[in-house]
Amino acid sequence: MLTALCASAQVGADQMQVVSGTVIDKVSELPLEGANVILLNSNPPLGATSDQYGKFSFSVPHGRQTFVITYLGYKPQTIPEILVVAGKQTILEVKLEENVSSLGTVEITAEAKKDRANNEFSAVSARTFSMDEVTRYSGGRNDVARLAANFAGVATSNDSRNDIVVRGNSPSAVLWRIEGIPVPSPNHFSTLGTSGGPVSALNTNMLKNSDFMTGAFAAEYGNTNSAVFDLGFRSGNTEKHEFMVQIAAFSGLEVLAEGPLTKKQSSSYLVSYRYSFAALAGALKLPIGTAALPYYQDLSFKFDLPTKPKLGKFSIFGIGAYSNINFIGKKISDQDLFADPYTDQYVKSGFGTIGLRHNIIAGKNGYVRTVFSMSTSAALLDQYDYPDTINRRLSVKGRDYNTVFRLNSFYNRKFSAKLSMRAGMLTELYWLYVKTDSRLNSADWKQQRNFNGVLAMLQPFTQFQYKPVEIVTFNFGLHGQLLTNNGSYSIEPRAAISVQPHPKHTLTFAYGWHSQMQPLPVYFYRTPLTNGGYDESNMQLDFTRAHHLVLAYDAKLASDWRIKIEPYIQFITGAPVDRTASSFSILNTGADFTYPDRGFLTNAGFGRNYGAEFTLEKFFSKGYYGLLTVSVFDSKYKGSDGVWRNTAFNNRYIVNFLAGKEFRVGKKKRNAVTLDLRFATSGGRWYTPIDSAASVASGQEVLITSQAYTKQYPYYMRLDFKIGIRMNSKKGKLSQTLFFDFQNCTFRKNVFQARYNPRTGQINYVYQMGFFPDVLWRLNF
Repeated sequence: MLTALCASAQVGADQMQVVSGTVIDKVSELPLEGANVILLNSNPPLGATSDQYGKFSFSVPHGRQTFVITYLGYKPQTIPEILVVAGKQTILEVKLEENVSSLGTVEITAEAKKDRANNEFSAVSARTFSMDEVTRYSGGRNDVARLAANFAGVATSNDSRNDIVVRGNSPSAVLWRIEGIPVPSPNHFSTLGTSGGPVSALNTNMLKNSDFMTGAFAAEYGNTNSAVFDLGFRSGNTEKHEFMVQIAAFSGLEVLAEGPLTKKQSSSYLVSYRYSFAALAGALKLPIGTAALPYYQDLSFKFDLPTKPKLGKFSIFGIGAYSNINFIGKKISDQDLFADPYTDQYVKSGFGTIGLRHNIIAGKNGYVRTVFSMSTSAALLDQYDYPDTINRRLSVKGRDYNTVFRLNSFYNRKFSAKLSMRAGMLTELYWLYVKTDSRLNSADWKQQRNFNGVLAMLQPFTQFQYKPVEIVTFNFGLHGQLLTNNGSYSIEPRAAISVQPHPKHTLTFAYGWHSQMQPLPVYFYRTPLTNGGYDESNMQLDFTRAHHLVLAYDAKLASDWRIKIEPYIQFITGAPVDRTASSFSILNTGADFTYPDRGFLTNAGFGRNYGAEFTLEKFFSKGYYGLLTVSVFDSKYKGSDGVWRNTAFNNRYIVNFLAGKEFRVGKKKRNAVTLDLRFATSGGRWYTPIDSAASVASGQEVLITSQAYTKQYPYYMRLDFKIGIRMNSKKGKLSQTLFFDFQNCTFRKNVFQARYNPRTGQINYVYQMGFFPDVLWRLNF
């Protein structure tokens, strides 16, 4: 049984909620028996002691609470400002770090740890984020990618999609992982090879605290040159059944249920289903980027299965999504962000991932984790054009089906408080059916892509962490990568050293060599030949490779304030470019639904990104928070013509400022009113000017490619303001949350892109989303 440190009757049972969780060793993940979990500044004192399985449980008052966890021989940990509400038990997962050497008296303060990643091997350009942050920040639409856009070095490509640009890199270079396994783009209306989309299919109510990384990655992360989302689904409540209903403008109607599978506390279920309301917003003429009405739905789940301890822990997880939209030319305008008003497009897409995860103790201080998954995705497009403005004809037919089996297994061992290691391999087996037929600007059909086959990717890795003394940490490892269909391979060293000369100051230097396979549509493009055949040489393209160097300085100004400065340099080689002299490079693609139809490519392109990032952060405490990020950078590329140019994503600067205040209200202060503000601005994106005369002559848009990315759109700016109300019932059985999020409060018309209109012969500007009032209501019971 768990041992409560003090009864809580004096606080009032109608204002209490259960807080439970598990305390484990951060490296070995073994449970720690006898750890003390205390509610900070509680009177009378409240807390519990963990049992032989590391579990604890006790009741605390509603509101934001701070917990202190201590264990002999380990560094104490403080978890600040955890939101405790009625109708929903709070579950904590605590990972304690063992002391390298014996310490004297340790002062316990409410010090935030959110600036560190969950993955102990990630030394720089990494941080953790919580579900609470995703919901709290204004303008985020409950979208993990849009949350990340507030961090240093990150920008969204535009308001209508959640593709993120990290340090000037293409959005296609972002890696998404769920439960340790790479997954297809977790977005509605996603297409083959992209990493973003208009609406996220990731349900933030399913997520536990997760990591986001922007450079010099640990050795276990591969096939990415830009950024990593390492996400995990939380476990359901093992003690009681709980439910949630939520309604939001973009994520739609959601129903979530969780609870124990059996009477054994080791098993639980967590299931959520969502259905879109964006079509309703469009019908009400609210700006969603298009006049077409989108429909989408998704399902997410996780089951922790009841098993005997000697067999390890098994869990089954999954996510699935389906979406469709019809763009009818006569019903949309020249200002539509997604479609051409002179074509009809019928679009369907979907994806699904299901996985089995197994974790078993191996030896005194080690464990083996194995995850097997199957992912499938599909994207279907039928496009009609109007050659004579009246009669239409089918002009593009695309069918992309992608099924991937993945096995990721690694062994983690803690040799001592000073030395630990992790080694394993990710194996991916792709089955692909990709076919695109087109007769745009032609009377006859041409096969742009036609592939039906299998390819495999192997990614072994090993990494070590060594702490010779308390203030010095070394991380080093190797990552391997092999693509079987054309023999592309790489062996990539990763290393980092952190020095903490003072408890409040840390200096870290990291290096990583990274590589990434090309987007699948690029591999499978077929170039028509004059003899009626096709050239498929893109299939032989090698990886795009990048050297990352990062220097990080982190200073804690106070227990809940920090400053972080990170200068970095990235050198990119092997980017696909044309074989003949031109300004084209694959580094400028990936922020749209499709990739350019380009054959005869070769790995002869280069890129370079360098810059510096500044973060000033006040973690949430004492009822308020603040975040200021400033990024200055330069992103250039060189095509086969040998000219260095701006990339499409070279904004030059990004500034984000967020602040929020929470007011406790009501007779017993059980409710709260929240105010949140977000201001974002960045330099405009670069683009290639349109040749007006040539466009008129040809009847379609013609770019001046010799002047690629020499023009810049005006700067981007947006102000969002959010008002929230949180209410806990008197009997403690349910809680409600209501948010009104007013996005783009200044009604600024941010430029999306310049387009040539073949009907009018004019060049028009298309603007991003205007003022949008987002609403969210949530009920927990």
